Amino acid sequence: MRKLQNLTKLVLCAALVAPLAGCGGDDESAVKQVGDAKEMFGCSVINVFNAGEYIGDRVISDFETMYNAKVNYDLFESNEMMYTKLLGGSSYDVLVPSDYMIEQLLAEKMLQPLDKKSYENLGLLNPSVVESQKGFDPTLEYSVPYFWGNVGLVYNKTTVDEKDIEEEGWNILKDPKYKGRIFFYDSQRDGFMIAFKALGYSMNTNDPKEIQEAYEWLSEMNATMEPAYVTDEVIDGMINAEKDIAVMYSGDATNVLTENMDMSWVAPKQGTNIWIDAMVIPKNSNCPGLANKFIDYIISESVQTQNSEWVGYTPVDLSVQEELAGPDGEFFENPAYVPRTGYKLDETFHFDEQLKAKLSDLWNKVKVQ
Repeated sequence: MRKLQNLTKLVLCAALVAPLAGCGGDDESAVKQVGDAKEMFGCSVINVFNAGEYIGDRVISDFETMYNAKVNYDLFESNEMMYTKLLGGSSYDVLVPSDYMIEQLLAEKMLQPLDKKSYENLGLLNPSVVESQKGFDPTLEYSVPYFWGNVGLVYNKTTVDEKDIEEEGWNILKDPKYKGRIFFYDSQRDGFMIAFKALGYSMNTNDPKEIQEAYEWLSEMNATMEPAYVTDEVIDGMINAEKDIAVMYSGDATNVLTENMDMSWVAPKQGTNIWIDAMVIPKNSNCPGLANKFIDYIISESVQTQNSEWVGYTPVDLSVQEELAGPDGEFFENPAYVPRTGYKLDETFHFDEQLKAKLSDLWNKVKVQ
């Protein structure tokens, strides 16, 4: 969840037929005021809470120019951190949480419905993304997708036998041949997802026996394979070929494959997590009219293009995805950029407070052994 390397960004901007103002960075004339937020909505300031470097460099400033508005843009490190701030009374107008957190916010009645009659760009959304979102907001009444992707393995083609990774899938993380050569993403949800899938279980299981087996799988992996637990530093680590195999999010994998031609990607055949980060409006929003306008702006074709080429994650606009990943956008023509769809063993996470607490406790035990 960070922007592409500067070289990547420059090449992508040069490749676009009609470069966006955000690519070059200096062409202010490309963005014009189209309305006045104060006159339109009675307010002109919104507070947006998003994750990391997860947005194009000109997206916020362009929106401010277009609506004579102010966007206060704050960052969170995790869905749980965002949730804690909300419980503490912090007021935001737009949040960008993940699927399972949206499910929790809906269950706790912390969100307000979108004013969908004011949207112009909902028809641009990728049907596959909308279908995946049905698990937590089937009619997009409360949320609009922002980015989507999956979790898989990045591996060095010069040092990892492709037959091993194809046949073993997630179990290659326990193959002694690769001891000490693995980056493992430090996330209880993704860690247990891998173990559940390797064992043939649903990643949303709450069966005590299956949870125990997954804990034992992870404990054995930790004890025998000497994995390095990482988060965002895995990107530079794999670009520099510091390890041979890494658990990674697809958008981060796109960065790695773009920068290092020795690297490749696989979504293991045992199945994986299809995740969606989406935009929502909390009930205590102070300027919901402008918040709805901001969300609709984010899913416009031009902003989806800027966001995706800047961050490397997959846009929710199908036409933008095809432009950046197709023949005219071959810079993103790699197996990580477009997530696998329609595969019966892939799932999205669901909110389960008891399971979350149990896995958190077991994950801490795995890493201290």
